[in-house]
Amino acid sequence: MLIGLCVIMSLLNPVFFSINTAFSIMRSTTVPLILALAVLLVIISGGIDVSFPVVAIASAYTSVTLMLNFDFDYGVPVVFLMSACIGAVLGLINGVVIARFRLPTLIVTLATQGIFFGAMLTYVGSRYHPDLPPSMSRLSTVNVVNVVTSNGKAYLHVLVLLAVVVALLVWGLLKWTMFGRSLYAIGGDYEGARRAGFRVVRTQVLTYVLVGVIASLAGVAHIVMSRSANPQDLVGGELDIIAAVVLGGASIFGGRGSVLGTVLGVLLIQVINNSLLLVGVPGAWLRAAVGILLIVGIGIQTVSARRKARRVHSVEDAATPAGKEA
Repeated sequence: MLIGLCVIMSLLNPVFFSINTAFSIMRSTTVPLILALAVLLVIISGGIDVSFPVVAIASAYTSVTLMLNFDFDYGVPVVFLMSACIGAVLGLINGVVIARFRLPTLIVTLATQGIFFGAMLTYVGSRYHPDLPPSMSRLSTVNVVNVVTSNGKAYLHVLVLLAVVVALLVWGLLKWTMFGRSLYAIGGDYEGARRAGFRVVRTQVLTYVLVGVIASLAGVAHIVMSRSANPQDLVGGELDIIAAVVLGGASIFGGRGSVLGTVLGVLLIQVINNSLLLVGVPGAWLRAAVGILLIVGIGIQTVSARRKARRVHSVEDAATPAGKEA
């Protein structure tokens, strides 16, 4: 689907098939991909998290505000570390409430989304910061690739590498660690995983802590790449991220998903948005297109699950002797 869309757009608009467009899509994919990798962990474990955009911007905005208010700047690594600590605490709150009290993940994260956002605006502030700490300002102008083309200058920001590193780490976590296997087991069958000996509560808590840390990295990356700190940013963008993860093959029912599929899903969403803008479709229709894709993706998963269930029942019925059933 992604390849077909790229071919069609290249035929409709030759500007689409250029280094400028490719680099633009990669830059716009950086933050959504990091957020999608965090959401992937939750969906694999059988949950739905809608608080991650607020966790991302709250942790990053709080770190930047503290640095500006107290006039200290110890470098970008310290910013990421401060933000990661705040994100871990916010994720821990989600994880403890969900795992200890066995509450629905969607309801809990919907509630904490409002709580975290309100707390940030009340105790941290709602002020827009057009000027960042010096270390972040310097990083915002660092590119790994600069190319001059006939259509202008094409560049690739250095934080694209952060998304690549996070993707590789999450891939290794899911493929080679017992924690990753625990996520698939819990998402596939919660009670079965518990009876098999998996530490379900601890795994769920650690999952949301990890989601908070990853989301905080995306928040810092967003602020650096946008060269300003706005507490209203990222909030409300959870639909695009969840849709990308689902379109990438992650089951909304849990137990299935991959990093490669998530990367392709995020790229698909970004290419669709870019394509609609190039052909002159109004921006209001971008969210509509994502919503339609989300419905299609979940619909395909539901139909597939029902067909699989019918096949299993048919095999079981055929294997049961008639006399024994009677």
